Amino acid sequence: MGTVRNILQGKGHAVYSIRPDNTVFEALQMLVDRNVGALTVVDENERFLGIFSERDYARRVILKGRASKETLIREIMTERPITVTEDDSIEDCMVRMTDKRIRHLPVTDAQGRLIGLISIGDVVKFIIDDQRHIITSLECYISGTHT
Repeated sequence: MGTVRNILQGKGHAVYSIRPDNTVFEALQMLVDRNVGALTVVDENERFLGIFSERDYARRVILKGRASKETLIREIMTERPITVTEDDSIEDCMVRMTDKRIRHLPVTDAQGRLIGLISIGDVVKFIIDDQRHIITSLECYISGTHT
């Protein structure tokens, strides 16, 4: 099975980020505009601070009766989220996501700098594509044809 590096090679290293002093409303607008389910939270020096997801919004704003235009990201973001590196296996990511019931994993380098973000969708797509390749290879082997 592959690694996080393989996913990032396919989808790229682009990460959508927001500042901790932005409002939840601004973050929600960015989620919609970018069609993503989470944003990383970084300071003015691009230092990775945490993650904001649709789940944070549902649990820490809506269910608490807070207003998204008045609540700051710093008040509800997930600080110190579980992260992975490019060398972590896809299988390890699946285990972490399943065990911790999370949908997004920030990818950091050896110095803790943010270099990507993967989602459960990215992981599932990689696994499906990998299995499809294996099946095709086996079919070719059995039939004696080459791809």
